[in-house]
Amino acid sequence: MVPVRDDEAELRGLLESLAQQQEPPAEIIVVDNGSSDASAAVARAAGCVVIAHPVPSIAAASAAGYDAARGELIVRCDADSRPPPGWLRAHQRAHAQGGPRTVLVTGPGRFRLPAPLGGLLSGLYMGTYLLLTAAALGHFPAFGTTMSMRRDWWHQVREETSRSADVHDDMDLSFRVRPGQRVRVTGAVAVEMSPRALRAGSGLLLRWRRAVHTLRRNWRLERPWQRWAARIAWRGGTR
Repeated sequence: MVPVRDDEAELRGLLESLAQQQEPPAEIIVVDNGSSDASAAVARAAGCVVIAHPVPSIAAASAAGYDAARGELIVRCDADSRPPPGWLRAHQRAHAQGGPRTVLVTGPGRFRLPAPLGGLLSGLYMGTYLLLTAAALGHFPAFGTTMSMRRDWWHQVREETSRSADVHDDMDLSFRVRPGQRVRVTGAVAVEMSPRALRAGSGLLLRWRRAVHTLRRNWRLERPWQRWAARIAWRGGTR
């Protein structure tokens, strides 16, 4: 499932990568989130299922795509993701190895930049996101650039997720993981991605605002120390 808005060039590159998967997807759902370019036409030409969601909101567009998915495993990425050939197979394997407690599988994104700069910036970006967000969650978060979940779990939590344009949809979804459930982070599902997240300006400010809004929304429901206490209590009860 790919949410997209005005990103036809990146989407074309992603679809080329998906066409090379060792384990072909049962379907590719592209949610056109109000594009004014040819993103939807590019998706249709590649044989994708195209869903129109004209009101700009990554969270709402993603939810529409998840609702439409028919497979047992929903795999999410972005238009600028560049998954290697074994990517889908690695997601399937990670869920199988993780067992029923694993409700989300995710991995790192690596900026398409020359070495060693690309590796250093990727490690800093991903490390900061994973560690800081894990402190708020009590477990690692999902990263929407490469993420998968069981379809039955989505339908269990879908009513609790936000459709607001002001949230990070992957972070908000991560707050739905309960004690006894886990997010598995593995380098086996890593993808390359564009470095646009590093650009200074309005886009960077928007990402920070979304992060703050997502945290505030979920902390009103459950404070970080409450999440940690519930998870520690669950682990103690399983001994």
